[in-house]
Amino acid sequence: MSAGDLSSGGTVPTVLPFIKREPSAILLAVQLAGLLLYPFMEGDGVSRALFSAFGIVVLALVVLAVRASPTWTWVGLMLGVPATILLIIQAITNSDDLFPYSAGLEAILYFYATYGLIRYMLADHVITRDELFAVGATFTLVAWGFAYVFVVWQAIEPGSFIAAIDPEAQRSWVELLFLSFTTLSSTGLSDVVPIDPFARSLVMIEQLVGVAYIAVVVSRLVALTIPRAPR
Repeated sequence: MSAGDLSSGGTVPTVLPFIKREPSAILLAVQLAGLLLYPFMEGDGVSRALFSAFGIVVLALVVLAVRASPTWTWVGLMLGVPATILLIIQAITNSDDLFPYSAGLEAILYFYATYGLIRYMLADHVITRDELFAVGATFTLVAWGFAYVFVVWQAIEPGSFIAAIDPEAQRSWVELLFLSFTTLSSTGLSDVVPIDPFARSLVMIEQLVGVAYIAVVVSRLVALTIPRAPR
């Protein structure tokens, strides 16, 4: 089989239906890959351009997840398109000046996608494979959303977050994402600490969201997966 046969009749027609059928699985896989790739995308030049390009891919998958959920797709597009344009400008200009603005739009989009995925998971009493992937994808969406909120607040109030290494510096994206994950999962392993009062309020809200997500969403889905004995 030639390369032309693979591209025209095999690979692409197979991948596209899978993406449409399992959008939550693809989104979760890409975000987990991002956790491993982000440390290599921090810096100047090519690294910053790759960071913006990867962000555009994730945004597209988030909009696709919104489209597959019982929410309005046009809201996702209204948030995703301007954020994508800002990421493209960042990649071209090699500057982080617009990052807080794109982060604000992305935070709203991620929380809206979270709402959509939760509605999608709780819409019926049948648990599909994609809904199980949506459990993990929703958790990462919340973590990403709060990390972007931290980025916006750090731009508004510099020095809101300190760390053990170089405490006076602005915290990087990976540091704030690490803080978000450790806060949402209630592990408390982060060496990044909020010292501004409002930053601490944001962290406390994320802690409540993490506890509520486990208590309401995950516990309900676990209960639905347990077979009930017939009466």
